[in-house]
Amino acid sequence: MVILQRAFEPGEANLAERIEQTFHLNGWGRSWRNGIYSFHHYHSTAHEVLGLYAGEVNVLFGGPNGRTATAKAGDVILIPAGVSHKNVGQSPDFQCVGAYPEGQIPDMQYGRPDERPQVDQDILSVALPVVDPVYGKSGPLLEIWA
Repeated sequence: MVILQRAFEPGEANLAERIEQTFHLNGWGRSWRNGIYSFHHYHSTAHEVLGLYAGEVNVLFGGPNGRTATAKAGDVILIPAGVSHKNVGQSPDFQCVGAYPEGQIPDMQYGRPDERPQVDQDILSVALPVVDPVYGKSGPLLEIWA
């Protein structure tokens, strides 16, 4: 998981639209607007990006014994396929835009024993993104995941 702090200017008018348009221009589509589920889940068939346009959230990554991180409006969270995430607390106004790399369709997994070994194979076959969802072809995501 990677958090890009202040990737967008918090408080900017129409921030949700700007985040969504930026993701789409950079090939991250299938977008939605909402929050983050309050139960452990992950995607074995797609990477995910979350752009926060309002409020603040605490997210637990990596399952019950994982790491909690805080993100605020203007931040972007990049979640590789296979990384569990769960909302463990948020401000009342928290909202985000989510999206996935072109050609990747997310599934919903919960960490149950019967998901394996198929999800392990699925995760290994998910291609790395070729475009950073915020900065395009020369963004930090590409350097981090190279």
